[in-house]
This record gives sequence, structure tokens and C-alpha cells, in this order.
Amino acid sequence: MVAIGISLHSHGLYGSILIVGGFNLSLGNTVSMIGLELALIGLVAAIEPTLRGISAGLLILGAFAAAVTSPESSAATFMALEWHVRMHILIALMSYGLLTVGAIVAVYAMLQERRLQAGKLSTMNSLFAPLETTEKLLFAITAAGFAGLAFAILTGLTFVDNLFAQHLAHKTVFSLLALIVFGTLLAGRFFAGWRGARAVKLYLAGFLLLCVAYFGVRVVLEQILNRSWT
Repeated sequence: MVAIGISLHSHGLYGSILIVGGFNLSLGNTVSMIGLELALIGLVAAIEPTLRGISAGLLILGAFAAAVTSPESSAATFMALEWHVRMHILIALMSYGLLTVGAIVAVYAMLQERRLQAGKLSTMNSLFAPLETTEKLLFAITAAGFAGLAFAILTGLTFVDNLFAQHLAHKTVFSLLALIVFGTLLAGRFFAGWRGARAVKLYLAGFLLLCVAYFGVRVVLEQILNRSWT
């Protein structure tokens, strides 16, 4: 059933994003695309029984994201782009989706640690993987997301012309700040063994910066200033 839902989501999103002459990356389509990635990762994660609690959360979010797919295009969302710029956008969105999964895992780890500290033992514990497994998964996602984000920023700086003229300066600055936070977290884990609440809070801080970089800047440009973000 999940595979069928993902197939329908993919088909609808494909027709909504790929329009004649370019991309329609409206805010709704962007959220829907990230939701599709969450659903795909959730489907794969469900193979491992201990990750099915996290998988359920990813699938629910993916279902909500599918509902905001928007086929309508406007001057602010339509983009006729060269192939290398399209590649940069897809890499950035995939990295963002992966780091979104990490944020969900971080919230699970925080809830799990609080339940363990409070000594709460119930059937709800079956929704959580062992805390050590959750933390290892979080740092694995952080490493992969960090690499993807760094590559996305690098390709953006390489392929995108007139960065400031295209209103991308703020997006780039916040993305770089997020990259620094994720890099600090990985360095702290590797050299000082950071874990627990400190690691979760630092990860969520980096993810918040990434949200501002992409969605915050887009909302201001498209909804308030009625300008394209490209």
C-alpha cells in the first residue's frame, strides 16, 4: 500500500514539476518533493523492525506533503534552466530532504532520552529503536547530509550567475551557517564524543538555519515581495 501511494505521489509530482520549457518549483511542489523523499526513506526504513516507529512518522509527513502539490505555475515559480542548474537544485532538495529525516530522528532521540530518564516503560517503547541505534543513525544522516549540502553550495556558487542580482545572497549565507553547524556537530562527535541532548540541540539549530535559508527566504521573496528566488 505504501509503495502504491509513493507511485501515485511520484506520478502526480512529475507532471506538476516538469512543465513545457522548464521547472515549476512552487513552494507547494518543493514541499511535496521533499515529502516524497521522506516517504521513500520511510519505506526502506520499515524493513528494519526497530526503525518502524521512525518510518511511520516519515510516511505520515510524506502523505501530508503530497497534499500540497500545486500544478499551477506563476512568474515567480516557473524556471527555464540549464541542465547544470537543474542538477544543483535537485541535489539541494535531496540534501534538504535527507537532513529533514535527520531532524525527525533527532526529535525521536530527544523524546526517547526523556522517557528513559523519567523511567517511563510502556508499550510505546516499541515505537523507538534503542537509543544507541538512533544516535548512530542521526550521525550517519548528518554526515551524508553535510556532504550533500556542501556539494549543493559548491555547485550553486559555480553554476549560478549574478548571485546577488538573483536574490540568493541571503539563502547562501544561511546555508553556509547551517553547514558550519553540521560540520561542528560532526567534529564534536568525532573528536569529543558528543551525544545526547547537546548533539540533538545542535542538529536542530542547524536544521532551523536551513529552513530559514530555503523556506524563509522563499516566503519573503514570493509571497511578500512577489519576486522570483532565481
